[in-house]
Amino acid sequence: MRVTILDYGAGNLHSLEKALTLAGGSVSIETGVARCLDAEAVVLPGVGAFGHAAARLAAGRDALRSAIHAGFPTIGICLGMHLLFEGSDEGAGEGLGVLAGRVERLSAKRVPQIGWNTIDDATDPAVARSSLSSAYYANSFAARPLDSLSVVAWSTHESDRFPAIVRVHRTIGVQFHPEKSSRAGIRFLAAALEECAG
Repeated sequence: MRVTILDYGAGNLHSLEKALTLAGGSVSIETGVARCLDAEAVVLPGVGAFGHAAARLAAGRDALRSAIHAGFPTIGICLGMHLLFEGSDEGAGEGLGVLAGRVERLSAKRVPQIGWNTIDDATDPAVARSSLSSAYYANSFAARPLDSLSVVAWSTHESDRFPAIVRVHRTIGVQFHPEKSSRAGIRFLAAALEECAG
């Protein structure tokens, strides 16, 4: 499967590229949305600040939003998941608005959350196929959807319960970093690519 990572100035592209290759993708990295839409799927990477990423994405926002609504397979990881929503308390700028809601700071004493956490109440088929029960997180913010219909798995940090995985159309967003989540994370990426393409 031809997978393009959209480079909007976030870090961690090398490890994500390697993980997607191990998951069966033929991976390229592009800075423009138009070239990404020539692939079979696009990945919005994690690591970085919402405001900066939103500004870099602004020129192609409408095109990417329209493509996602039309069924273009997309995977958003951490910050990439946040960009699927309308906006974020982390910084200025508009998200893609594919999902209604905002991203807010975790309600916890220990922020950021860094390390492994469980995946709870999962109904997502990619979780079942990969046997993913826990994953690696590095986040200070979490999505707060206006409704929970798109949420297919949850996690809890201290007493704050937040979406671990969301799905809309043929798009999946994950709060965790599958590329840092060992073999189960690679299996999850492989299953997610198959689910997005199916």
